Amino acid sequence: MKGGMKMIGDILKKTRSIYGYKAKDMSVKLDISPSYLSEIENNKKKPSLDILEKYAKIFDMKVSTLILLSEDHDDALKTNKPQEFIKRMMVKLIDVMSKDEVKSNGENSTKV
Repeated sequence: MKGGMKMIGDILKKTRSIYGYKAKDMSVKLDISPSYLSEIENNKKKPSLDILEKYAKIFDMKVSTLILLSEDHDDALKTNKPQEFIKRMMVKLIDVMSKDEVKSNGENSTKV
């Protein structure tokens, strides 16, 4: 992983938390040790593509979305504008929620 993916562990950890998974449960789902998950989520190790694909499947999103979130997060920290990052994520969340509402009404929805 290069460039804007320095903090992907932060995004993976926050996303796991948002989805309500405990670290131990997530390590089982990912088929990795809890200590390795900790290293990934604390940015000591970079996740492999295989692990990112597993995360994406668990969270029902594309790998590219996880990568984009990480890059956006890194850019926000570099420019010292985390509130802009939060605003963009809120817009994306509203979009996803709108799609979920359409899906619950019987129409198809696409992954984030």
